[in-house]
Amino acid sequence: MMIPYKHEPFTDFSAEENKKAFQEGLKTVEGYLGEEYPLIIGGERIVTEDKIVSYNPGNKEEVVGRVSKADQKLAEKAMQVADETFKTWKKVKPEIRADILFRAAAIVRRRKHEFSALLVKEAGKPWNEADADTAEAIDFMEYYGREMLAMKDGKKVESRPGEYNRYDYIPLGVGVVISPWNFAFAIMAGTAVAALVTGNTVLLKPASTTPVVAAKFVEVMEEAGLPKGVLNYIPGSGKEVGDYLVDHPRTRFISFTGSREVGTRMYERAAKVHPGQVWLKRVIVEMGGKDTIVVDKEADLELAAQSIVKSAFGFSGQKCSACSRAVVLEEVYDQVLDRVIELTKELSLGETKSPETFMGPVIDQSAFDKIMSYIEIGKEEGRLVAGGEGDSSKGYFIKPTVIADVDPKARIMQEEIFGPVVAISKAKDFDEALDIANNTEYGLTGAVITNNRMNQEKAREDFHVGNLYFNRGCTGAIVGYQPFGGFDMSGTDSKAGGPDYLTLHMQAKTTSEML
Repeated sequence: MMIPYKHEPFTDFSAEENKKAFQEGLKTVEGYLGEEYPLIIGGERIVTEDKIVSYNPGNKEEVVGRVSKADQKLAEKAMQVADETFKTWKKVKPEIRADILFRAAAIVRRRKHEFSALLVKEAGKPWNEADADTAEAIDFMEYYGREMLAMKDGKKVESRPGEYNRYDYIPLGVGVVISPWNFAFAIMAGTAVAALVTGNTVLLKPASTTPVVAAKFVEVMEEAGLPKGVLNYIPGSGKEVGDYLVDHPRTRFISFTGSREVGTRMYERAAKVHPGQVWLKRVIVEMGGKDTIVVDKEADLELAAQSIVKSAFGFSGQKCSACSRAVVLEEVYDQVLDRVIELTKELSLGETKSPETFMGPVIDQSAFDKIMSYIEIGKEEGRLVAGGEGDSSKGYFIKPTVIADVDPKARIMQEEIFGPVVAISKAKDFDEALDIANNTEYGLTGAVITNNRMNQEKAREDFHVGNLYFNRGCTGAIVGYQPFGGFDMSGTDSKAGGPDYLTLHMQAKTTSEML
């Protein structure tokens, strides 16, 4: 009997035994810092001279690992292996593929704090954010395994007397999975296992800033019984390896999470049909967001301020769902702003060595430089009321920054910053607030804090985002509970962790038999 899906609970770090267990996880990870990781192609370990070095962004001196780097020749080898393996993997029963996911989830659950500790080191995540990342990875494995079992017999279609019709799903082929650094475990694992459980083979190219957690995940999948060649681990440069595989005539689909700039370029490249290619490539892209929390005059103002601060500064604002804009009705603007400033100034910033540290570093030097340059733009466009300072001497630390009185069309209200910066604008009424919320090219997440039922229903219809939340923050979608994906330049609204997601990795086949 199948146990019903229920999301993995988050760890309560106020309990001493949980704190101790996490510290043990950190010790385990510290025991293998600086190790070397090979490529894995068809189960074969391949060591290259050229390495990607992964550093702790909170302590630049600390090397997390050295990872072998794929080139085009190795990418081609991986493609041939995946293409060949697809012939056998697509014939493996969906029940067996799902069982591998369930076993992998159990292995990760047993090593939960180790994986979270690795995210603390490699991505600079605070403990609670790292714990949520690992829980989400477990959720994806559990949820997609169950979804595959529900879909294995296809969908019911009608048959007439004397005929029998079936509608079945079959796998696509070789998928290129290009995963991001911000949810270095959850999104990487989720996009990979969705492709695997549906019967496809995968070339996994993780983000170059967080390749070690991906290497550990591939080892887990092997331990769970995944046959060689189904999942191939090929970190490398986007320009060299990424482009080569996106263009490859044997690539059947691309699953990408990252920036709008890279996503749109990839979408365009994937549309071209190359010699020897007999299909149109399917593209699943999740790009950026410029997400707004709207505060109505009939709102719980403390809830509003808390929601803005947590959604803006959780994991240093490095989430495509982060609140980087707040639009507050003029009647309550000053009260909400004052409380946001107070709460922001209370936040702790530093290397995430204990659960008390709310905010860690940003991911690397280029992110640090980009965010600091946006803060300079923000100072010109509005009034800096909190933060605004950064220090990259030991790690990439930027104080949580609030810029008030910003024009809705200002650059910091329009462009994705991907850092701990929130811009706040005033609206004269609820309609204007919604107009401002909708005035970007993105449409990922949003939230409305209100006790006015009519305004809530208006937002439900007219606030144009893929994930809309009422009376809570705009981050923290849970697999199977709030399927995640956005409109417009936020991507293909693929709805990860939702009931339609697996169908993106399959094609439907109708068979009709005359009896």
